[in-house]
Amino acid sequence: MKYLLLTTLAVLTVSCNSAQTTTKSAEIKNLTRIDYANTITSEDLSKHLYIFASDDMEGRMTGAEGQKKAAAYLKDFYIAEGIKAPLEDGDYYQEIPADYFKRMRKAKDSENVVAFIKGSEKPDEIIVLSAHYDHVGMDDDGNVYNGADDDGSGTVGMLEIAQAFQMAAKNGHGPKRSILFLHVTGEEIGLYGSKFYTENPIFPLENTVCNLNTDMIGRISPEKVENPNYIYLIGSDRLSQELHDVSEAVNKEYINLEIDYTFNDKNDPNRFYYRSDHYNFAKNNIPIIFYFNGVHEDYHKITDTADKIDYDLLAKRVQLIFQTTWEIANREGRITADKL
Repeated sequence: MKYLLLTTLAVLTVSCNSAQTTTKSAEIKNLTRIDYANTITSEDLSKHLYIFASDDMEGRMTGAEGQKKAAAYLKDFYIAEGIKAPLEDGDYYQEIPADYFKRMRKAKDSENVVAFIKGSEKPDEIIVLSAHYDHVGMDDDGNVYNGADDDGSGTVGMLEIAQAFQMAAKNGHGPKRSILFLHVTGEEIGLYGSKFYTENPIFPLENTVCNLNTDMIGRISPEKVENPNYIYLIGSDRLSQELHDVSEAVNKEYINLEIDYTFNDKNDPNRFYYRSDHYNFAKNNIPIIFYFNGVHEDYHKITDTADKIDYDLLAKRVQLIFQTTWEIANREGRITADKL
């Protein structure tokens, strides 16, 4: 009787475990791009940024100890998430020698930080997501330029996007095209990290579908205080009408931010199109989008700190970039530079 009871319990346990596994598998199978986008949260962005833009990073000046700490933080994140390095030796650092930084006095070696999710169907077609992780260091009195918005916001946004895509890949919903996460150094001193990458690409530039670049996406411009549900887009239609149309359609269907093209005007006196890392891709005829919140009173000041970020708005903007990347990665046809 005892044997019979134990056998029955064992069968019931196996049956319950099997049912739970089946239910869990079904739940994973039914996850959608919206579910993955929703893993990008204001809480996670805040947690990362309060560390990444802390005084401990010493303003992340190119080649300085603080920039090295920031690079290690990014590398450790990708290792913890199981997101691989694209370099053959498994290194997450694309090393840049000191003599490359020609506009910098007493330059030191620096590095781009790179991570990679391989596409399931078209792995040779590469989408590059970029954000610069350097900033301008400290002043003579030891005050730290934390660069929470510039460009801590874009940097931690990329981490959240990478995590969402990695989760999707683990669940069998990985992108059809490959995604390179490119954290560039040397932006503040002349777009050097992205310039180095395009001159020494890990993947051939002809295989690069597009570049989506984020540089300052966590704040509200003074001109937008009355209508903060916005993002400035620059360059989306300069080289590819197709990319522009995809971007518009994705926003309308999934996010519904106001997309403002004020700074996309070719006569814009600010010339933002030429002032961030996307430009080194654009000048190689690679379609780009530059995501930007506009300048504000703390731009390049020691007051650009993590407590001033609008994290709910940052999450919404990062979700837009995630959804746009998802669409480009999984659509049937490759985005092309159709306006050359």
